[in-house]
Amino acid sequence: MAGRGRVSMQEHMAIDVSPGPIRPICLISHYFPHFYPTAEPALRPPDPSPPVTPVRSAPQPQPDPEPEGDSDDSTALGTLEFTLLFDAGNSSLHCTAHRAKGLKPLASGSVDTFVKANLLPGASKASQLRTRTVRGTRGPVWEETLTYHGFTLQDARRKTLRLCVCEDPWLRRRRRAPPLGELRVPLRKLVPNRARSFDVCLERRRLTKRPKSLDTARGMSLYEEVEVEAAWEERGRVLLSLCYSSQRGGLLVGVLRCAHLAPMDANGYSDPFVRLFLHPKAGKKSKYKTSVRKKTLNPEFNEEFFYAGLREELAQKTLLVSVWDYDLGTADDFIGGVQLSNRAGGERQQHWRECLGRSDRRLELWHPLDGTPLQLSD
Repeated sequence: MAGRGRVSMQEHMAIDVSPGPIRPICLISHYFPHFYPTAEPALRPPDPSPPVTPVRSAPQPQPDPEPEGDSDDSTALGTLEFTLLFDAGNSSLHCTAHRAKGLKPLASGSVDTFVKANLLPGASKASQLRTRTVRGTRGPVWEETLTYHGFTLQDARRKTLRLCVCEDPWLRRRRRAPPLGELRVPLRKLVPNRARSFDVCLERRRLTKRPKSLDTARGMSLYEEVEVEAAWEERGRVLLSLCYSSQRGGLLVGVLRCAHLAPMDANGYSDPFVRLFLHPKAGKKSKYKTSVRKKTLNPEFNEEFFYAGLREELAQKTLLVSVWDYDLGTADDFIGGVQLSNRAGGERQQHWRECLGRSDRRLELWHPLDGTPLQLSD
């Protein structure tokens, strides 16, 4: 190195700048395998020289894509696992929502879901129950039990339970967002006091169209999507307990709870309370009233009232029970009522007679409410 002259920086940078002939730049697609019907896939980029005539490959069958949410196949909407139990002794229906699988969220991409239940026929708002919201998964696990009180054998024979899997409306910012899927279970096949488990595919929501009244349309579309529900109106029911006390010498009337009351307020609920009236009048203590339960269609009262008198005297009287919606500053709205006496029919008469026929025995029974106000003359 000592005998050689120093190499300038320019000469150093000029060394090997032209190692050979310039090769064309390969396309990015050359680095991906190409499949031909009679040849092995090319795993290396092809040599640009000599030129090769491309061979057109025959069309190959493609696998079917995964069904989307708008597929006619109901399994594309997912499945719901739940258990039903008709507790005949306590007149209640228990629905335990376990889990859902394979849910397909709507365009919002939300995966925050809950289960909503309704008993049909009947007012949807009155019989509506829902689970908590499970967030962030297409396979939510609720393990939550929804209970319908006042559910009788007659209800099981004619009613259907509708279960909907819905997105959380807080995220969608829509009040009437369609559910991800629903299913309907006729309850007539339930065996009392025996649990039955289901794992059912969700279906599309069943909708129809009906004309709206001109008063509510207000220049907008005269049609709205609604669900076909009951052919008759239900007012709800009340759970009463009767007991003739031999020690106190009178009748103990317990107002325990109401269920599935008709909504009377604009918010879809009521502020219910119960009035009692023993007819004909029996002094100042012939009328009683429970406290008011705010914004509910399934109130629980657990209040008891006393009517003094001999059993023979009470047997000639009539107990009127009426449920009202409390309104501040205006007249209260009548929701429904029932009367118990020896002249009443069916279970109302039987409840009254069995109570007065035995002392110190509490009898509880659910009674459906009539929509006509009860009026008796003295």
